[in-house]
Amino acid sequence: MARRAQGTSAGLSRERIATAAVALVDRDGLERFGVRRLAEELGVDPMSIYHHIKGKAALLDAVSEAVLTEVADAADDTSDDWAQVARRTAHSYRDMAYRHPRVFPLLTTRAQTSPVALTALERLVTAMRGAGLPDPVVADAPLTLFGFLNGYLLAVLSGEADKPTEAAPPIDPAEFPALAALAPLQTGFGSVAEFDRILDTVLAGIRERAIRDGAR
Repeated sequence: MARRAQGTSAGLSRERIATAAVALVDRDGLERFGVRRLAEELGVDPMSIYHHIKGKAALLDAVSEAVLTEVADAADDTSDDWAQVARRTAHSYRDMAYRHPRVFPLLTTRAQTSPVALTALERLVTAMRGAGLPDPVVADAPLTLFGFLNGYLLAVLSGEADKPTEAAPPIDPAEFPALAALAPLQTGFGSVAEFDRILDTVLAGIRERAIRDGAR
């Protein structure tokens, strides 16, 4: 593929660059990702990319923002029920992670402060405050919710494949009797049913703390 001269825009835009970068990470993983490889994919000189996005760190932020836009679009909800907003956001986030398992680790290791990320959080905390949850509970809710989402999805996807990892092997009841007794209740590793079950626990915890702290 012929490369354009250094510094020319080559019809590039931040959106086009981010879209190509997401596709490249989806295909080859973060370990092999770089500005030069992206430039080769786009058929441009690397400096053409720098005219739009200033450096690799900013490029990784653009990749994160691109996949989070998918979450925002799918989770857009006018409901004032905070639990529904949280649940819909969580499922949209899970769907995105399954579509982009190699991009997903970026979201867990970099601060997400883009307008699209903050808009999603604004929607959630506005619904929570509107429902009368105490501000200390609301302040902790995003980290509580996304701490679960990031940890769970990293465990399930491992950031390397387009399908869940296999469940752990059976536990020896002679050595670990309590864990073995609970194993039948921990079926469906990576499934929607398991995801909903644990999400219910997270939301119930937020609700219980709100009641304890005096939600009206």
